[in-house]
Amino acid sequence: MKPHEIEAKSFAIIDAEAGPHNFAPDEWKIVRRMIHTTADFEYMQMVRISNNAVAAGIKAIRNGYTVITDTNMAKTGIRKDLLAGFGSRCECLMADPRVAEQATERGVTRARVAVEKAAQIMENGIYVVGNAPTALLHLLEMIHNKAANPALVVGLPVGFVNAAESKAALVETNIPYISNVGRKGGSNVAASVINALALIAKDKVAGERT
Repeated sequence: MKPHEIEAKSFAIIDAEAGPHNFAPDEWKIVRRMIHTTADFEYMQMVRISNNAVAAGIKAIRNGYTVITDTNMAKTGIRKDLLAGFGSRCECLMADPRVAEQATERGVTRARVAVEKAAQIMENGIYVVGNAPTALLHLLEMIHNKAANPALVVGLPVGFVNAAESKAALVETNIPYISNVGRKGGSNVAASVINALALIAKDKVAGERT
């Protein structure tokens, strides 16, 4: 089977096994891709999507704003060709030598410093957290202090220390978000959300042209 045939069959299996649900069509495209990435149907219960999150993410991509990630793994998984079609790009500052230097000097994580460095290019864009709870917590602090203004936060850090807590803090805000409850998550899942949003945006453009 060709790759697109495998993907189509996988989605058909997911649709059949998922059964009835209350997700809106575009929300389901996101959740279904998260399940496709992880083979984990628990995302149907764990995912949290704010009312305006999907629209905010599509708007950011279609307007060519930047997608910023907390890991190069998430950046690798995001389809840059889809973003480029809208003039958007994906950035990760974790490997920036200045980030590492400042983190060492201040005794904080590189993820925290990278969020600060990304503040300018984050304006109206999408910040994606797939690994570091410290990045998500500091981002929420910066947003609260009006030092950062992303259009959408994809908060899916994974792990045992502050991952669940940071996501719980995110879903209590009025920031547009796509997240989940509990310890699960990861850079691959976070990347799948962006890919789903970019594909939805692409389909909407195609629909407008017909």
